Amino acid sequence: MVRLTIDVIAKNSLHVKNRRAEPLGQYLKKLTHLNFSDKNIDEIDDLSVCKNLSVLYLYDNSIKEIRNLGCISNLTHLYLQNNNISHIENLSLLEKLTKLYLGGNRISVVEELDGLTELRELHLENQQLPLGEKLLFDPRTLQSLSKSLSLLNVKKNNIDEIKQLSCLKNLNQLMAGENQIQDLKELEYTLSQWQNLWYLDLTGNPVCQEPKYRDKVIVVSSNLEVLDEKEVKDTARQFLLNWKACRDAKKKSLDEKSDKDEFQQMLNYPQAIQHQMSRNYSSPGIRRIRRAMDVQVKKPSLPNVADSKKDNLYPELELKGMGDGTDGIRNSFRKTPATILQIQDAPHP
Repeated sequence: MVRLTIDVIAKNSLHVKNRRAEPLGQYLKKLTHLNFSDKNIDEIDDLSVCKNLSVLYLYDNSIKEIRNLGCISNLTHLYLQNNNISHIENLSLLEKLTKLYLGGNRISVVEELDGLTELRELHLENQQLPLGEKLLFDPRTLQSLSKSLSLLNVKKNNIDEIKQLSCLKNLNQLMAGENQIQDLKELEYTLSQWQNLWYLDLTGNPVCQEPKYRDKVIVVSSNLEVLDEKEVKDTARQFLLNWKACRDAKKKSLDEKSDKDEFQQMLNYPQAIQHQMSRNYSSPGIRRIRRAMDVQVKKPSLPNVADSKKDNLYPELELKGMGDGTDGIRNSFRKTPATILQIQDAPHP
């Protein structure tokens, strides 16, 4: 294994090979690009002398920890893919970093990128994760990248939803193929938040098997130019937009008609109730019941007069409290009980 030091840089630099008269220190200060890819590097030493270094290639090595890079304040491109890195760390001081390549490592959480306000591209594809685990995102890191990040590569990371990425308002390219994304409604919502998205790759996800997946994605992403490695033509988009507008208009018309009918029913409700009550009251059955009740009220059955007189069970037939002259009337009733029968059998008006 090799530790990346100034001496290693000097031995492998063009300065030594060309044997320039320029001092090594001065040469290292002017150095802008440094390529140590596939050199069995497992550790990074202090590189603060390389003050103007802007591009550093360290991919295809055995680096386990990100160290001693914060002092390279002018670094804009950092290539660390295909190493053994398990944590993102010690990068917050690289304020000018615009492209970060970390694919093919062992990273499980995307974090500690809060200070990278100029980061435009973040490559995290194909992390070597334990079985059943997926790549996670720290919300603080996503918020810090929300205004700057334009390209995100998260292929082959067992990701099953991307709603948490909706805060990346300036995202215009997303590579998320061969994951486990399957909720089409959630995908539509997330895509609606990315107004600048022109490239989207979701090949190999279960959501691609949903009915009309491609049509719905094109409709919700108005600026999309490439979907799953296939060009989105303007004629196809316009056709789908017209179809959606027609469908929405028809649905709105049906909803308005339904609301109008329901409102009319509410207005007619009292009249309908009154009409129904009138029908019920005037029905033949009701008439028969009312007539039977009238007859029962108008012609009550009376007990035998002789028995009532004998036992005095109906003293109310004896008129009381009428003053003078009532005795005669009372006596007349007593003497002629048949009068009661005549009253009982008299026809009702």
